[in-house]
Amino acid sequence: MKGSWRYLLIAALAAPILAGAQAGPGASHVPPPNAPPPPMQPLPEIKGVVSWNTLAKVKQIKTKDRILPEFAKEITALDNTEVKIQGFMMPLEPGEKQKHFLISLTPQSCSFCLPAGPEGVVEVKSKTPVKYTFEPVVLSGKMTVLKDDPMGLYYRLTEAAPVSLK
Repeated sequence: MKGSWRYLLIAALAAPILAGAQAGPGASHVPPPNAPPPPMQPLPEIKGVVSWNTLAKVKQIKTKDRILPEFAKEITALDNTEVKIQGFMMPLEPGEKQKHFLISLTPQSCSFCLPAGPEGVVEVKSKTPVKYTFEPVVLSGKMTVLKDDPMGLYYRLTEAAPVSLK
């Protein structure tokens, strides 16, 4: 099973693209009837925590044979710095505690779907296992801005640990 999260991630990133290509122009995605409703309110902005609005300041630039991200100066300034990120956990492997997972702007609505695009998720590698929760978490760690990640990710947080803001 080691490394199987990569296949899940690739499938989750490709599914919306493939679904859009198969559905044709103008088609919309209809969630399954038993899918939970999207959150009514976005995550609140917290002073000292990197905003998802900041992480969204990225353009996709087409090169010869692929598409690469072009980050705003606000984002490149975060590279190799200690930051705090708030979001919802998305496990990459089974288990109550996770050392390698994604954190997202919105909660998952489906086990096989990413809840956001690459600008709305951060890969997390934690110091110690973090207990999985459906509630938003705040993590502190070293941010890496990924300019050409083979999995299509834009951000990684390493040496991460949960933070209490109370």
